Amino acid sequence: MTRLNLKKAAKLGASGAALALAATAAMADTVRVDQGADITELCGSDPIRVALVDGWGGDTWRKITFAELQDEASKCPNITAEDHSDAGGDQQTYSAAINGYATQGYEIIIAFTDFGEAALPTYRMANGNGTTMVPYFNQIPGRVGFDYAVNPYQDSVAIGKQYAEWMANALDGEGNVLMLGGPAGASSSTNFMNGFKEGLAEHPGLTLMDENFIATNWNPADAQKAAAGLIAKYGDSIDGIASDYGVTTLATIKAFKQAGVEVPALATIATSNEMSCMYLEAIENGDAWPYLALDGSTADVRFALRQAVAAHNGIEFDEPLGVVPYIYADSTSGIVPKCSDTAPPDADLSSLLPEEKLNALFQQ
Repeated sequence: MTRLNLKKAAKLGASGAALALAATAAMADTVRVDQGADITELCGSDPIRVALVDGWGGDTWRKITFAELQDEASKCPNITAEDHSDAGGDQQTYSAAINGYATQGYEIIIAFTDFGEAALPTYRMANGNGTTMVPYFNQIPGRVGFDYAVNPYQDSVAIGKQYAEWMANALDGEGNVLMLGGPAGASSSTNFMNGFKEGLAEHPGLTLMDENFIATNWNPADAQKAAAGLIAKYGDSIDGIASDYGVTTLATIKAFKQAGVEVPALATIATSNEMSCMYLEAIENGDAWPYLALDGSTADVRFALRQAVAAHNGIEFDEPLGVVPYIYADSTSGIVPKCSDTAPPDADLSSLLPEEKLNALFQQ
């Protein structure tokens, strides 16, 4: 693998610095994912069993997330986090898993909010009687202490706004843009899209080509088909694409390359080693696309665990509930991502896992 001459990327442009400052101001009520608190002050001494329930848990991002949860839990000798359930996209299976862990008396259940507020009745039934129910990732309605104990979330709306601000900068304020999301109706993708729209409203020169996010099921094959369909529909008039998952962004790059169409400006989150290496190689070849990668999102679950433990132990805890990723790559600011010749293509090198644990995970 060829490497980028880092001298090319060393200089931070004034426009990029302005974007970073604006993003910081917009996120005043949130905490960056790599700047979390110390869980050891929350542990307590009574045994605590933690279960993680995923609605769509088969991808590598979710596997790394579970490993991040286990790593965070390992800092407390009284906490074990060995149980993980994947509902495979079925809400009934998801609810049954939560109910099952509650019936078994698990002290903490952390559930990814794949089904949004539709899962509130399940959360409500599980919460209490010794079980601390913590839905995380999306901010959902409900009463704290009744429907759930606490609801830490990734501030997807703020991220969507940051996408729009970056697009305006990268495209000099003018262009046609789209957003790719997960399954149709996915609440997390809807939140990203809402933030993206809010941000675009400040930049009338940017035109949103579709009012809804383009469904990809967070699946590379489906994403590549979706991107090919967009190319067939719009040709080379697409100037920028935002996405809420790096897997779909990578598939989009491949679709544009296969079609012989210039890759548009891309803003994404939760990237992979393959995409980072591809981007660095494109820089070396002189055909790189404008690129923003916000990363570290697998560590959101660490915030969920800390909030859950604090709530379970009745400890007042002032860490913000809103979490945002850090800038992992930004072509407008000369920030380049990591690329490993030895890590698997789907490795998320932005993870907060120690390198040895991350490597051990990919060897399983």
